[in-house]
Amino acid sequence: MENEIDVIIKSGYEKEYSDGYPLVSKESIVDVSGIDEEGLVLNLYDAKKKFIVKAYHGNQNKGFGWILSTDKEEQIDKDFFKQKIVAAIEYRKEYYDATDTTAFRVFNGEGDGVGGLTIDYFDGYYLLTWYSLGIYEFREYILEALKDVIECKGIYQKKRFDAKGKYLDAKDDFLFGVKAPEPLIVKENGVKFAIYLDDGAMVGVFLDQRDVRKNIRDTYAKGKTVLNTFSYTGAFSLFAMMGDAKKTTSVDLAKRSLPKTSEMFEINSIDATTQEIVVEDVFKYFKYAVRKKLLFDIVVLDPPSFARSKKHTFSATKDYKNLLKEAILITTKGGIIVASTNASNVSMMRFREFIKKAFQELNVRFEVLESYSLPKDFKVNPSYKEGDYLKVVFIKKL
Repeated sequence: MENEIDVIIKSGYEKEYSDGYPLVSKESIVDVSGIDEEGLVLNLYDAKKKFIVKAYHGNQNKGFGWILSTDKEEQIDKDFFKQKIVAAIEYRKEYYDATDTTAFRVFNGEGDGVGGLTIDYFDGYYLLTWYSLGIYEFREYILEALKDVIECKGIYQKKRFDAKGKYLDAKDDFLFGVKAPEPLIVKENGVKFAIYLDDGAMVGVFLDQRDVRKNIRDTYAKGKTVLNTFSYTGAFSLFAMMGDAKKTTSVDLAKRSLPKTSEMFEINSIDATTQEIVVEDVFKYFKYAVRKKLLFDIVVLDPPSFARSKKHTFSATKDYKNLLKEAILITTKGGIIVASTNASNVSMMRFREFIKKAFQELNVRFEVLESYSLPKDFKVNPSYKEGDYLKVVFIKKL
């Protein structure tokens, strides 16, 4: 990409951008009429024509682009991305050196200086995820920079955008090297995961919950009954069983959750038929559990920030408190609820308010035991609080 244009930003945004806030809003730009191509490099100036920052235009959620540099003369080319990738890999050296974990994030968007791009590592394979057409326009620079820096078995990509900003289910997820086996077996803290790098938008596990899963296994699971809601491929259930849980119940509406969760158990030498894997709307399952007077020692509550089924629409900002109340009803006294949200617009303070109100409305006492945010490899820009999206709280029902 060689195209650069100068744009003027409105008064009031200069300090925000110069202080490190990385997301450029459309509202901050005086005139966007000349910004017609995603991938354009934008030199942002204040009203007095003083240079502020250099960014690129890429539509992502509510953003118009991401800031790349405070140096007016810096070229956004292969060398630029190479420097960013080298720094990111050095920051994660401990993960490369580990033998019991072979899946982690290598590059975390704006946390590593390039919003709209993530790179994950899966036992010798790299997966790039593009979150806008804007960053995708730099793909040749980024791919060449990555190949200069690393040795790998292969490289894959995911395009999480189309004209409407949704996932583009491309047929070219494999880019370079040798194709990965299906499944590709990776490890997280010694536990095996079955990963599929060329099977739609998701690969089979969310790496950001690594520390939470380990804590469930090492601290809480032994001898306990565990309910894992919105279970996806059952990773929380798997770690609970690896921590000698008595039994797990995994509930997810997606039909694929049954074979995927069974596979996760089986590759870790756990008989999946000894566990309950329920393909069901979680909200419907809660009602069933109350009706049948089922109780669990641990309930994992990790819904998507927004979800829709035939009968329910769930939004974390509006509905998490009521969802938590459902979980409280089927948790044993002295039991643990692992409450989690990835809603970037919900702060930890607000999330704790949801928790407090849910227990208060049921007149049930509780104790917060510990909390988690993103692990180290999910590096966060301290000026961009929305980027630290994960909030997890371990709650004891008294």
